[in-house]
Amino acid sequence: MRIVVALGGNALLHRGERPDADIQSANIERVAIAIAALAHEHDIVVTHGNGPQIGLLAVESAADPALSAPYPLDLLGAQTQGMIGSLLLRTLHNALPGRRIAALVTHTLVRADDPAFDRPTKFVGQVYPREVARKLARKRGWHIAQDTTGWRRVVPSPSPERIVETDTIHDLLGIGTLVICAGGGGIPVTADNDTGAWTGVEAVIDKDLTAALLAEDLKADFLLILTDVPNVYTDYGTPDQRPVLDATPADLRHGGFPDGSMGPKTEAAARFVERTGGLAAIGALDAAYDIVHGRSGTLIRPDMPVG
Repeated sequence: MRIVVALGGNALLHRGERPDADIQSANIERVAIAIAALAHEHDIVVTHGNGPQIGLLAVESAADPALSAPYPLDLLGAQTQGMIGSLLLRTLHNALPGRRIAALVTHTLVRADDPAFDRPTKFVGQVYPREVARKLARKRGWHIAQDTTGWRRVVPSPSPERIVETDTIHDLLGIGTLVICAGGGGIPVTADNDTGAWTGVEAVIDKDLTAALLAEDLKADFLLILTDVPNVYTDYGTPDQRPVLDATPADLRHGGFPDGSMGPKTEAAARFVERTGGLAAIGALDAAYDIVHGRSGTLIRPDMPVG
């Protein structure tokens, strides 16, 4: 099978951990173990989140006295692609000796008039107490919103329209390469209507929605979304919490999953299954092999025809 694997931010940093390089390097060993088990049997494309990393770089850039203005999010996204891509490539190289592996800096086309630019929803960076977050918002012109354990910066997250390097990724897969690409949803760019010239934009694209689009364009058989919980849950965090083991896109769309956490993952899975008739699943990183083989996670399958 051809599998597109979307790694959550927890692949490098667990919630509450310091964003130190050695911590991220240690955590990524788990990624190599999970992906290597699949790569022995399947063609693999790996995408990844970058929320904690791009948030850290944005704070550093805003506080750097050598800069006349902070670096824009598209360039910070490019930096995180390089860093995380290198960590993944090195670790997978050690876990899969002899396997051809490439980390590709990837751009994603978005619409300049996407309404998401007026409604920031994508969490980036660390969690702050409310008053600290409000002070940073006033000082740096940030938008903030409440996350599960505190307050975080939110930025625009326009919908991905096209992954620019899809043909190159397809060619690399054709010669047996495990491809790491579309990190952080891809570097967001818009295209000039007349010339087609690209311009970077101040946004972070949801990596799961980009992974779903990439999986569709690559004619993948399976979209695997890995996160820090073993299943999708209804009524998550309440006494009525229940795991969802099997669902259709329609089931997910009626689930009321929140925008800041499980919502984009369920939407990405639903889109891929609806548009391709393939399978998607959401579950824990350490259970990746079992998820693909139907022994763990939440499986999303096509709606059964009526009549």
